[in-house]
Amino acid sequence: MPKQDSFHEFVMSEVFREIQNVTSRKMFGGFGIYQNGLFFALIDDSELYFKVDEENRKDFEAQGSKPFVYKGHNGREVTMSYWLLPADVMEDTEKLKTWVEKSVGAARRAKKK
Repeated sequence: MPKQDSFHEFVMSEVFREIQNVTSRKMFGGFGIYQNGLFFALIDDSELYFKVDEENRKDFEAQGSKPFVYKGHNGREVTMSYWLLPADVMEDTEKLKTWVEKSVGAARRAKKK
């Protein structure tokens, strides 16, 4: 099993074990993570990123997190509104629930725009 797939399996079975209605789909070499159909997180290169907007960005910045960046077709870097989930949040179920709620809220707000 490739490293990316085993990390995905770990995230879905262990990290989100206590979080309701979380599903995933393969996308662009990684995985999209959804709660009740809202795309709130992604896995790329065996790292987990959560949706960020003005309402939860400060949480990620305070933890020293960085946004997801990839190289576009023209070779330029593209920064997305998904930031690396800090390890301590991933390991704390109660904290994780709050961060999931905030990122799902960011996904909901982005969808309304």
